[in-house]
Amino acid sequence: MGKNFHDKVVYQVYPKSWKDTTGTGMGDLQGVIEKLPYLADLGIDLLWLNPFYQSPQNDNGYDISDYKSIDQRFGDFDTFDKLVQEASKYDIGLMLDMVLNHVSTEHDWFQRALAGEEKYQDYFILRKAQSDGSLPTNWESKFGGPAWNQLGDSDYYYLCLYDKTQADLNWHNPEVREELYDVVNFWINKGVKGFRFDVLNVIGKSQELKDAADGIGKSEYTDTPIVHEWVQELNKRTFGPYDDIITVGEMSSTDVSNSVQYSNPASNELDMIFSFHHLKVDYKEGNKWTLMDFDFDELKRLLDQWQMGMQAGNGWNALFWNNHDQPRSNSRFADPVNYPYESATMLATVIHLLRGTPYIYQGEEIGMTNPNYESIDQYDDVETHNAYKALLAQGMSGSEALAIIQEKSRDNSRTPMQWTSEDQAGFTTGQSWLEVASNYKHINTNVTNPSQHIRDYYKQLIQIRKEYQVISEGTYRSIQLDHPDVYSYMREYGNQQVLVFNNFYGKQTTIDVPEDVLKKDARVLIGNYNKQQLEKELILQPYESIAFLSV
Repeated sequence: MGKNFHDKVVYQVYPKSWKDTTGTGMGDLQGVIEKLPYLADLGIDLLWLNPFYQSPQNDNGYDISDYKSIDQRFGDFDTFDKLVQEASKYDIGLMLDMVLNHVSTEHDWFQRALAGEEKYQDYFILRKAQSDGSLPTNWESKFGGPAWNQLGDSDYYYLCLYDKTQADLNWHNPEVREELYDVVNFWINKGVKGFRFDVLNVIGKSQELKDAADGIGKSEYTDTPIVHEWVQELNKRTFGPYDDIITVGEMSSTDVSNSVQYSNPASNELDMIFSFHHLKVDYKEGNKWTLMDFDFDELKRLLDQWQMGMQAGNGWNALFWNNHDQPRSNSRFADPVNYPYESATMLATVIHLLRGTPYIYQGEEIGMTNPNYESIDQYDDVETHNAYKALLAQGMSGSEALAIIQEKSRDNSRTPMQWTSEDQAGFTTGQSWLEVASNYKHINTNVTNPSQHIRDYYKQLIQIRKEYQVISEGTYRSIQLDHPDVYSYMREYGNQQVLVFNNFYGKQTTIDVPEDVLKKDARVLIGNYNKQQLEKELILQPYESIAFLSV
């Protein structure tokens, strides 16, 4: 595949919800094999799989109890080996999720720590209560509640930044790092061609832990200097010597300067990073579990800030709207009811024509939406249930709390892939682990309008990234960033220019094209309405995207 990944596109499969071949109601690795022709036809290069390792599934596989295993619910190593082989026939490499910040409390390491073995107690971050009897620090868990839980009946508490069944590992212990490098190398030897490192920038907790002034604690453990040292060591000891392995780090609450360092090739750390600031523009006063219209000005500002900042430092962005932790972007930023095709393709255009590597999350290419479940009992996600209880405790009614859950739950993106109009959307012959969205009969891979039309548009976006270096390698600059309805930008490479206009609203709008980018030879490269000429006064239809190429 080569290390030149700038023209590549990654597709994310959430195995649990992709395709069930056994009737258990959960997707499996054989289902991934079965649908490889579908992915190959789309044109993707890397297939990122969420965790399928042995796990009690308290956090849908991100609570790993054995890194070098395959949960029998998903398959076995024979099936995995076949998946690697079959994918390679389509020139598709597998990218695996590596969860190296924490393990399940069912992991052998934690169980031995629980049994009192000092060696394994040093694998975790253990502290005694403060002198006044309070927890070791006042940090909050990312999933709500305190970030500490008692280690059995001992005097110690273990740090758990996520769920209490996910114990944070002590990276200061070199034996822990050796164990984790061995895990990564194990999967490299199985033929894996990419790694997505989960919450990698929070591994650098200080050895001296202290209360946080804000009572939350993110600043105490996020992007600390030692993280860069450890990521460089991870690079050197595992994937670094290979020129055909692509890496991406999920970076929680990070900033541009650290992200440049993580992804600049000269740093010998990672190839690219995920940042999430642009997906918090509908958080009222920074609180996820609230309702508000997205702040378009802030969205544009953040996209522009990260594009310009990463470009200036020779960093590289992973570009995305959707993943297994985010609500569906068309339900969030557009109007999939009245403009299903236009909404999905506009958002796709924005991301795929920016500087960086695009990621497609399963189902976005056919216009899948939030399911809008009618009861909290239909949701599975631990974070969602914790949030619902917290909202009720704040005095909200059940309907008020559910309205927020419907918009913000991680389960919005985890509903089963909608393959057909048949029962369970063709996902399973059994009872699905999570209910299929009720609109599956008119949104699925077999429906022409809108699903197939959206997918055809995605295929075009993937193809032009491979065909035009101005998209895969070109520079970025914004155009009229203060326009109330439109996000527009220019990509330039050599004598090639691409000018991109995106209307984020369900109404017609007009933008005056600056004279310095008004090229007479401009032709339409891609657009989601009928083709039009580049004119001084450009009229855009609801949720219209259009890109003009000049050479």
